[in-house]
Amino acid sequence: MKNDLIKCTIEDHVAVLTMDAPPVNAQSREFVEELTAAFDELNETRGVRCIVLTGNGKCFSAGADIKSRGKVGQGTPGDTNRHLRRTREVGFVIMEMNIPVIAAVNGPALGAGMGLALCSDMIVASDKAVFGLPEIDIGLMGGVRHTMRAFPLALTRRMVLTGWRVPAEELYRRGLIEACVAPEALMDTAMEIARAIASKSPAAVRLAKRAINTVETMGLKDGYRFEQNLTVEMTRHEDSKEAMQAFLEKRPPVFRDDL
Repeated sequence: MKNDLIKCTIEDHVAVLTMDAPPVNAQSREFVEELTAAFDELNETRGVRCIVLTGNGKCFSAGADIKSRGKVGQGTPGDTNRHLRRTREVGFVIMEMNIPVIAAVNGPALGAGMGLALCSDMIVASDKAVFGLPEIDIGLMGGVRHTMRAFPLALTRRMVLTGWRVPAEELYRRGLIEACVAPEALMDTAMEIARAIASKSPAAVRLAKRAINTVETMGLKDGYRFEQNLTVEMTRHEDSKEAMQAFLEKRPPVFRDDL
């Protein structure tokens, strides 16, 4: 892992990825490629059970690097499609992780920066954070579909059509993020949730995340049947036997970190 624009530390089965591209963690080509590579590597790193994504400085991520964005399509043929693929896949690599991802939003999360948070499994935010889609003010489009997954339609429309930057307190009031805390409490809050996840069976968490990602677009009956099949799969895993035995013996379970 490069640890240039994306810093990584691992402790207590939790990896912390810190976006570190001053001053506002704008997403250049190099930034997106390094972030994608970091998630890919952690997805196959034994012992990592949860990831916290945050930003260095006062901003989570201000979104696309507008200076480099203006050069898209002016290089060799195919540059536009390569750019679109990179920016599309950096969100999906988060969603498709076997490992849950918590976005610890320390400041403004705008455009593609908000997209990174929305693609995470849950969001905790500083009370200094705001969420916005400023594309309409800078001659761009984007973010509508990801926002519509997580936010109500009326709120999504207001954000898209007006560029309104929604305070974290408002999103928390609406039940759309998990916490809104003072800046100094942000990482402690995120790590508390991350350690709770990391204490569970990695196999069970992987199956749970597969269920969450899959049933979202399925009908009720098909989705429930899919979950039942995962339950059967889990009961055949050694971690299932260990969890039941630990419960009977009134002791903490000891789980394996098989990939």
